[in-house]
Amino acid sequence: MSGLRCVSWIVCGLVCLISAEAALGQSINVGSKSFTENVVLGEIMRLTIEAETEAEVTHQRGLGGSQFLWEALRRGDVQAYPEYTGTMIEELFAGETVNDLDDLRRRLAESGIRMTEPLGFNNTYALGMTEERAAALNIRTVSDLRRHPDLALGFSNEFMDRGDGWPSLQRAYQLPHRNVRGLEHDLAYRGLVGGTLDAMDLYSTDAEIEYYGLRVLDDDLGHFPAYQAVVLYRDDVPAEVEAALLKLEGTLSEDGMIALNRQAKIDRMPEAEVAAGFVQNLTGTAVTVDVASRSERILRRTGEHLGLVLISLFAAILAGIPLGIIAYVVPSAGRVILGTVGAIYTIPSLALLVFMIPLLGIGAVPAMVALFLYSLLPIVRNTHAGLTDIPVGLRESALALGLPQRVRLRRILVPMAGISIIAGIQTAAVINVGTATLGALIGAGGYGQPILTGIRLDDTALILEGAIPAAVLALIVQGGFGLLGSWLGRWAEQ
Repeated sequence: MSGLRCVSWIVCGLVCLISAEAALGQSINVGSKSFTENVVLGEIMRLTIEAETEAEVTHQRGLGGSQFLWEALRRGDVQAYPEYTGTMIEELFAGETVNDLDDLRRRLAESGIRMTEPLGFNNTYALGMTEERAAALNIRTVSDLRRHPDLALGFSNEFMDRGDGWPSLQRAYQLPHRNVRGLEHDLAYRGLVGGTLDAMDLYSTDAEIEYYGLRVLDDDLGHFPAYQAVVLYRDDVPAEVEAALLKLEGTLSEDGMIALNRQAKIDRMPEAEVAAGFVQNLTGTAVTVDVASRSERILRRTGEHLGLVLISLFAAILAGIPLGIIAYVVPSAGRVILGTVGAIYTIPSLALLVFMIPLLGIGAVPAMVALFLYSLLPIVRNTHAGLTDIPVGLRESALALGLPQRVRLRRILVPMAGISIIAGIQTAAVINVGTATLGALIGAGGYGQPILTGIRLDDTALILEGAIPAAVLALIVQGGFGLLGSWLGRWAEQ
């Protein structure tokens, strides 16, 4: 029963963590999707609220796709985020009758969500090719693609599945292409310019269209609707915050948004600085942003990453070792325990992180819980294996001493299995260091944040800013546990 009691304490601790995070989350949380324009808009929202109110604002940037942020907004994990009317009509409310903005507002109100008037620009989907490739094949419209079924097409992962994306586009235009792959939107530009892709999906306000001299194919069947940028926000935000968000209505033209995207993507200006210039012109208030140095960013991300790893690993140790002992002592329960933790481990790490979101929302807590579950198998299995592999003679000798089972486990058997248990903890720790980088996808921070941002901005230095410290930390963990295991081995031989 001690193992079950330990697991109960861990569950209580995680509940306390969730409650603490909720208590700390009373400030305004602005969210944004995982592409540059949306991040810039998120920064504009944050700085506008800060300039116009006394509210404390945080920006959870690059959180994922439309459905992800929509659910986060409905749950209250974020209070506002930038969205597009076409996305809501074709994706969020697919299959429902939404004819105009008034219909859209009524549907949003049913979920306690409000919407600003359009910000002033239409960022519609489009397909694009390099000018040279399109000219060589005489392709000017999407319909022209039908004549070239062997072309390699690359689309953003969200576009591959959404209602207004590739499946419906393929049906509408009867496109015969089979060489179609999903990838990160920003990486697709590399493939297009490098010649590995022939066409990709574009956002019409992408700065790369002009930078690379791409040809935007005419949507001759009018497949894509208007994607007017708006701000969605919960109806329980303070009135002054709502007033600040409403100030953004009609302030951004298409050319203006392209210029902001160019500053962020092409000129490599930090998104906060890009947004600060716009907000200062909008509000007439001096806006300053603190841009951390590389060393400051690495130090902050290291703290976030260690928090994710250490808390989840500590919880896994407290639960995993008792569960491994129970699996050894009660073989029938052992089959269930080992099968359960084994099944959890087979779930892809990214999927496991996403599975936590409906239960716990976004941020560090769901990432820690996912890492905790993912760490159980090596600890439970190695604890069970270490006890099982103790020679029968030694186990019988311990039994002959007449000690109660609990005492035999605590004083003899578990210490003898110590090297195997440490090896399981080492494996779990190294796995956690690597897997924790995915926590950035759900707003948990850590080394994954610069990696994802670097991919989005095509900035190798930023990718390495997260990848190198993560690799170094994994080596330190590997080496530290290796030394501990060697010391225990020498101690056991004495």
